[in-house]
Amino acid sequence: MKRWAVRIVVGLVVAFIVVYCGDWAVFKLRGSPHATVTVNRYVTIPLKGNKQEYDYQGTLDVPCSVSLFSQGGQSPCWQLRRNQNEGMNP
Repeated sequence: MKRWAVRIVVGLVVAFIVVYCGDWAVFKLRGSPHATVTVNRYVTIPLKGNKQEYDYQGTLDVPCSVSLFSQGGQSPCWQLRRNQNEGMNP
């Protein structure tokens, strides 16, 4: 049983490395494509009684990489599109 668990873990690690390297290769072959996603910014302000106030700070165009994983120091566009609200604590 332990031998199968080790094989599964090694297989998953190898699969991750292969997928990441493939994503990096496609990203570089396509000329490092980038895009921008509009993100809403909010500031969270703590209030009395464990309450919070959210103040809208406006929108911001955030550069992102068109890839499956983070490439070129930027988040992937699909991740920013799913999380378009960015909260900050003072």
